[in-house]
Amino acid sequence: MANISPLAGKRLPASDLADIPALIAAYYERKPDPAVATQRVSFGTSGHRGSPLHTSFNENHILAICEAIARHRKAEGIDGPLFLGIDSHAVSAPAQRTAVEVLAAHGIAVHIDQNDGYTPTPVISHAILTYNRGRTGGLADGIVVTPSHNPPVDGGFKYNPPNGGPADTSITKAVQDLANGFLMDGLKDVKRLPFDEAIHQSCVTRYDFVTPYVADLDSVIDMAAIRDAGVRIGIDPLGGAAVAYWQPIIDRYGLDATIVSTEVDPQFGFMTADWDGQIRMDCSSPYAMARLISMGRQFDVAFANDTDADRHGIVALPDGLLNPNHYLAVAIAYLYRNRPDWGADLGIGKTLVSSGLIDRVAAELGRKLVEVPVGLKWFVPGLMDGSLGFGGEESAGATFLRRDGTVWTTDKDGLILGLLAAEITAKTGKNPSEHYHEIAARLGTPYYARIDAAATPEQKAQLSKLSPEQYPGDTLAGETITAKLTTAPGNGAAIGGLKVTTKDGWFAARPSGTEDVYKIYAESFKSPEHLREIQDEAQEVISRVLSA
Repeated sequence: MANISPLAGKRLPASDLADIPALIAAYYERKPDPAVATQRVSFGTSGHRGSPLHTSFNENHILAICEAIARHRKAEGIDGPLFLGIDSHAVSAPAQRTAVEVLAAHGIAVHIDQNDGYTPTPVISHAILTYNRGRTGGLADGIVVTPSHNPPVDGGFKYNPPNGGPADTSITKAVQDLANGFLMDGLKDVKRLPFDEAIHQSCVTRYDFVTPYVADLDSVIDMAAIRDAGVRIGIDPLGGAAVAYWQPIIDRYGLDATIVSTEVDPQFGFMTADWDGQIRMDCSSPYAMARLISMGRQFDVAFANDTDADRHGIVALPDGLLNPNHYLAVAIAYLYRNRPDWGADLGIGKTLVSSGLIDRVAAELGRKLVEVPVGLKWFVPGLMDGSLGFGGEESAGATFLRRDGTVWTTDKDGLILGLLAAEITAKTGKNPSEHYHEIAARLGTPYYARIDAAATPEQKAQLSKLSPEQYPGDTLAGETITAKLTTAPGNGAAIGGLKVTTKDGWFAARPSGTEDVYKIYAESFKSPEHLREIQDEAQEVISRVLSA
């Protein structure tokens, strides 16, 4: 089991915070060696991530990636605007400058925030889909510069094609391979303008991202119900990209809401440390969410977002911070009973490491369950064609359709998941925590945990190729095994690991797509002791694989 740091849930001393000037200097000065695997461009489940301090997220990476995206757009005939957003990580703004230098050199119509502010991931997705609605040509796409909830020293860069969602592996592999080729050739084929020239090109537009997104929210959330019920709401942007969005939302819809902090600090020194003593803007972590949890009694419901606002953390009594899986089950149960314009055949999307409680809710609702590998990109086709009403994953990320059953975003939207918690409270008179306990009383209490452990790239490669044969026998924690999966039941795609299921429990083992760790997810509907049995047997299997 993970060892909890004595710093968890506490603010770090100033001496332990990130050295931002050194970080920015490393972004520009360190040059990646493409012969070193860890210094190459590598797109995981959410784009390319790394740190300038490890020479894994530097100016040369962004130059190469943007040249690759420019060429991808030309090859695919994508010639509409490119919506470019950043979060509040220290290296996001420098990376945006680099991106503008390349994209403007190619004459691409780049839209950046009109106030040089931050733009949440779901706002980029919403902008793409809104622009492309009804169009067959001149389609828009987008880039979000963010490493999500990762530590302050990290950077991230992800591409969203015209469907508005995370790029699928066919696109990311092509972009990755092209970019690494440019690194190998010393960037000699990369087009670039000096920033002071690039930013004044006619193709670069200052754009109001805030107003269209805020004005459209009542198409997906019953904002009037929240206002009329007088739900007292607490909101913590965690110093992230949603910081300038919440006040316009409150003002437009007349909400009784308090933003508990609008502080933005590239060191994120206001954050309490996560379980391992590192700063992470993980709104599903009780350690990172200590500030809002401590304020929970002041509000009927409260919520936070991670740094690019694609994740949500819901705080409501009696639980305090809801387990993300518990809230997903509540959200699904509510939405499919309270969206009369959603078709009766709309399915429910979940990733295969999300709670089995969602399976039980889907069965109770009589809805088709679509179980896919990790990553919201797998839900994009269903959200676009209207066959899925909801897509969510255990890491507190989800999105769902508008109230009329049409697509809202095809990327995770932490803002609407927070507002949905307020709608649930307003319309039912019970907060999401109370709803969860009613669901668990009917369908069973899940005991769920995830274990993260360090793994080298070589070990991660081994784990991604796990086979059913590597889990011997036909029982797990005393129960008969019902399935050993290496592909997802919902779409047949490889899961990059192994999932083993029984009637009352399961585990899944897979390498992280963004960090040098592997993850074991496990759940029991019997007891915490049964959960530990599942975890122990799963860890034995992984230990054998890694030592082979």
